[in-house]
Amino acid sequence: MTLFGFLSTYPPTRCGLATFTAALATAVASNGVDECLVVRVDDGVPAGPSATTARLRVVPEMLKPGSAADREAALAALDACDVVVIQHEYGIYGGPDGEEIVDLLERLRTPRIVVMHTVLPSPTAHQRSVTARIIENSDVVVAMTSTAASLLSHEYGVPDERLRMIPHGVDEWRVPVSSAHSSRPVLLTWGLLGPGKGIEWVIRALATMKELTPQPVYRVLGQTHPKVVREDGERYRRSLWALADELGVGGAVEIDPRYLEMDELAEQVAAADIVVLPYDSHDQATSGVLVEAMAAGKLVVATRFPHAIEMLAGGGGALVAHQDPDAIASAVRGLLEDPRLAMDAAARSRDLTSVTGWNSIADRYRALAAELSMAGSRR
Repeated sequence: MTLFGFLSTYPPTRCGLATFTAALATAVASNGVDECLVVRVDDGVPAGPSATTARLRVVPEMLKPGSAADREAALAALDACDVVVIQHEYGIYGGPDGEEIVDLLERLRTPRIVVMHTVLPSPTAHQRSVTARIIENSDVVVAMTSTAASLLSHEYGVPDERLRMIPHGVDEWRVPVSSAHSSRPVLLTWGLLGPGKGIEWVIRALATMKELTPQPVYRVLGQTHPKVVREDGERYRRSLWALADELGVGGAVEIDPRYLEMDELAEQVAAADIVVLPYDSHDQATSGVLVEAMAAGKLVVATRFPHAIEMLAGGGGALVAHQDPDAIASAVRGLLEDPRLAMDAAARSRDLTSVTGWNSIADRYRALAAELSMAGSRR
C-alpha cells in the first residue's frame, strides 16, 4: 500500500485544480489498495465539508497563504505520506507568484511530484526564479502536454530523468437518456467565468451569423470565479448581457450562473453541436474543458493556445485567432455545414477516453510513485 499525499485546492472549492485533484485522488484510491491524504489550499473560498471515503481523507485544516503555522502543519501531514503530489499554479500559494510553496518543498522529506498546470514561455524574472526553485526541489516534474514538456526541458532546464509527460485525465461521460437536442444549433462554453474567458468574442461572432437559419444559440454555463466576484462582483457577466442586447442577439445568448453537477452538465454537453473555447490567453498549457469536450465526442472551436494546438492537430474542430469574432464565425459555419466532421469527432472520443480516463492516469501516477520508492531504496 502507498499513502499518496496531495497538496492543492480541493472541493468545495470550484476550480480546475480542485476538480483535477479530486478526480485523480479518487481514481488512485479506487483500487482498494492505495490511500490518499489531501491538504487543501485555502484560496479564499469558505471551508465546507469535503467528500471522504475510507481510503481518501481530507485534512480539516487548510493551508492559508501567508501563514507559517499552516505551512508547518501541512509539512507534518505530508511528511507522513509515501509520496506527495503537488498541483502548481502561480496564483494559489502565498507570496509574490506563489513563492511560499518553495519553503514547503525545500523542507519536505517525502518524494515530491510537482504537476505544472501552467508553463509560461515568457515568464517574468521572478516567475522564472520561483519556477527554477520549484524544479530544484522536486523529484519529478509532470507536464500534461508535449508543448509544456518541451518548454520545461528546453527553457527551464528540467533534466530528462526528472521530467514526465502524463496527460490530463477525463471522466467517462454518462449522458442521460432524456438528453434532447435543440432544434437550433447549440454553441456551448462552460467553466468559471471572468475576464480572459473570451465569451464576448463569441457573442460578437454570433451577431455576424444572423443570416443562418435557424440561428445558433450560444449557451454559457458557470459561476463567476470567486476571486473575480471578490474584486469586481458580477461586472463581467453583466457586460456580456449588455453586449448581447446591444448587438441584437440577446435572445440567442443563454448565460446560466449555476455550477452544474456532472449528470446535468453531461446532458447539456450532449445537446451541444460545438464547444467553443475562446480564451484570451496565448499561454494556457492545459484545459480540462478541452479534454472533456473531446472525450464527449464534440467538435471544438478554440483559440490557438498550446493545449488546443496540440489536441486539435489531428482534427476534431478548428483553431482560430485570439479575439477574432470573424474567425470564430467562419469556423462555426464550416463545422455546421459538414455533418461528417461531427461523426469523426465522436469516433475519436472513444480512443481518447481509453487512453486518458482517470483510472489510466491513476495507474501512471502509481507507477511513478513505485519508481520513486525504488530509487529511494537504492540510495
